[in-house]
Amino acid sequence: METARPARDEDMPACAELLAMALTTVGSMRGGAALVGDVTAAELLARWTDATRATIYVGAIHDVVVGLAAATVGVRAHATEPSGRIECCFVEEGARGVGVGSALMESLVAWCTQSGCHDIDALALPGDRLSKQRMEAAGFTARLLVLNRRLN
Repeated sequence: METARPARDEDMPACAELLAMALTTVGSMRGGAALVGDVTAAELLARWTDATRATIYVGAIHDVVVGLAAATVGVRAHATEPSGRIECCFVEEGARGVGVGSALMESLVAWCTQSGCHDIDALALPGDRLSKQRMEAAGFTARLLVLNRRLN
């Protein structure tokens, strides 16, 4: 049975391992290196666990942690209401397709709603159709395309 729940202290080693896998996966995709930069899994986990307006959820199958999701709340430039941002949603390859990712996304949407968010942003890299389709299935729609040009 798949579930999603807030991460606990004892989940942090599994979270670090999952986040390291996610960073490697994203870093190998088009645009991924620019997105993740040199950040490490430990740095991201520390950032999210230390933030007052952030959360980490884990997805589990029969109590084995196989997925990780994180969200933050902030106010965008020129906005007055808070917005949520899905920072990460990753499920181990062998545990995909059984609802863990959906459970994680639903949990983050509920958390952002309870946190008073007006809306939620989620990122998908160029060409990452699978992520885009999963986000659309969860009710997200594209609102902005960001282009980048490296200068050095």
